[in-house]
Amino acid sequence: MFRKFLTIAATIGVLLSFGQIARADQTLKVGVSAGPYADILRYAADLAAKEGVKAKVIEFTDWTLPNEALNAGDLDLNNFQHVPYLNNQVKTRGYDIVPLAKSIIVPFGLYSKKVTKLEDIKDGATTAIPNDPSNGARGLALLQQAGLIKLKPGAGVTATVADIVDNPKHLKIQELDAAQLPRALDDLDFSVVSLNYAINAGLDPKKALILEDDQTKWGLVFAAKPKNKDNPEIVRFIEIYRSEPVKAFVKQKFDGVILTTW
Repeated sequence: MFRKFLTIAATIGVLLSFGQIARADQTLKVGVSAGPYADILRYAADLAAKEGVKAKVIEFTDWTLPNEALNAGDLDLNNFQHVPYLNNQVKTRGYDIVPLAKSIIVPFGLYSKKVTKLEDIKDGATTAIPNDPSNGARGLALLQQAGLIKLKPGAGVTATVADIVDNPKHLKIQELDAAQLPRALDDLDFSVVSLNYAINAGLDPKKALILEDDQTKWGLVFAAKPKNKDNPEIVRFIEIYRSEPVKAFVKQKFDGVILTTW
């Protein structure tokens, strides 16, 4: 009986040891859209690795894929979207995903190859905004911030072109896929472009006609499956991301264009 007890105890010990090894080898898979978001995540991952928290940053060029992969369990965490976009994805695609902590503000901007300041935009100019609902509303909000249009009160994060109540320059507004917007600048007078696509296309945010300010409702958040929101590795990784060293890295690398929320 005593020998049997020792055998059971030894077996449990082996299983516990194996579990600890498996836990130690666990690597968080963090999804992100290509560009500056990924640069920041990789820097945070390097810091996390020094504390024993392993994270692999996986880049996507299609905005719809990081949530699809997260919902399917192929990712543990993602950081590429704002809450209005996440809410729309959950509503339309039925994803079981929740927002966690805030991360950064990555400003949308108005970019042009034909004019250098807002005052030069001519009557009847052509422009474009993203064609997905939440970022389309964001683009319209930026046009309003620039004084180019006025939206009806309360339109907010669900605004559409139908909510424009004043368009003094008679802008012609197209709706295009977000990734197409930088390439469309050759055919447009100016366009709304997200920062990651702007940088990837070689556009200079410092030369944008206008950038979103820190009052934007479209700051980025981390997102995960509800069952993982209290996962210790995820919690610790986000804490490391939202730290002073990462804040300093963002400020130095992006010269104040990308804003931190901590």
